[in-house]
Amino acid sequence: MPKISAPTIAAHRAQTRERIMAAVASLTRTQGIDEISMTDVAAAAGITRTALYNYFPDKPALLLAFTEQVTSGFVRRYQDELPSDATAAERMSVFVRFQLEGIVQHPHPAAAELGASLGPDAYQALADHVAPMQRLLVEILRAGMAADEFDAVPAEATAKLVLALIGAQRVPLSRGETAFDDAHALVTAFALRALGVDAGTVERAVHRRA
Repeated sequence: MPKISAPTIAAHRAQTRERIMAAVASLTRTQGIDEISMTDVAAAAGITRTALYNYFPDKPALLLAFTEQVTSGFVRRYQDELPSDATAAERMSVFVRFQLEGIVQHPHPAAAELGASLGPDAYQALADHVAPMQRLLVEILRAGMAADEFDAVPAEATAKLVLALIGAQRVPLSRGETAFDDAHALVTAFALRALGVDAGTVERAVHRRA
């Protein structure tokens, strides 16, 4: 059993959980989230596999916890770093950029493929965990329509299409077949032009950084 260095057992558990999540994050950059094993995670976190099972009963539970942490971090980052004066087009650009950065930092298969390997229950839970990102995108679309920046579109369905555009860059980015900035420009410009945004505004949005 690892030596308890924290002042309380609760603090020790929190520290160990953080090490586990950091281990998953590190492993996904080299192996991909679908390829890592509980043994890999335990070794990277510096704990025994038995200790790991005290925190997460199986791989689906571990990956769902990791997905929830990544999603929460994405939403916080978006809210903290996006300037309050940003237009809807600029917000869309930043959303796409942050999503693509997540793909690069934590390579993993598309949700359907990952869900198939984890089972239907875990897939539904996975979908529930990533829902906040889709809601955030829906808010961007609705704000753009309210401000007459975007053409009127069904927000929920359009959000899914934009996420699919982002997801389509997963393989080209992971294989080095496209540069990050090119992928960002392609997805952002395609989505904004589809929403009726003029070319000049698209160009400014693509190059606006958070």
